[in-house]
Amino acid sequence: MITLRDSIEIKTTPEKIFDFFVHFEENYLAWHPDHVKSYWIGKPAKEGSILYCEEYLHGKLHRMKFRITKVELNRKIEYKLSFPMSVICPKGSFIIEPRRKSCIFTATLSIRFGWLLSKLAKYRLEAGKKHMKEEGENLKRLLEG
Repeated sequence: MITLRDSIEIKTTPEKIFDFFVHFEENYLAWHPDHVKSYWIGKPAKEGSILYCEEYLHGKLHRMKFRITKVELNRKIEYKLSFPMSVICPKGSFIIEPRRKSCIFTATLSIRFGWLLSKLAKYRLEAGKKHMKEEGENLKRLLEG
């Protein structure tokens, strides 16, 4: 298994970054132009809640469900993806590390068969990395602007 990881420094508080995810339904479309739809099943950003999302990845519409598995207020959200996405990408996280006047925001995705995907579906893997990087840059723009 490989882990895709993207980090970016954002000049804001941990609370503002975490709040972005609590209000994910309202923020999802502004976060990335490939995002289509999102809603919570259960309380937002709580362990056991489900987040449903639709977005384009490598030119194809994906419908995904994420079950929140761990929440550390203003620090971390961990999740597991539902089938069929879980076959390739079982889990991910959003991590917020406070600094003096900023935070380091890190998104992670665990990818099964990474070595195989890098050979057979390199374009899809690269598209996923690009999407993660753009989400980090857009989050910075939205929260610093």
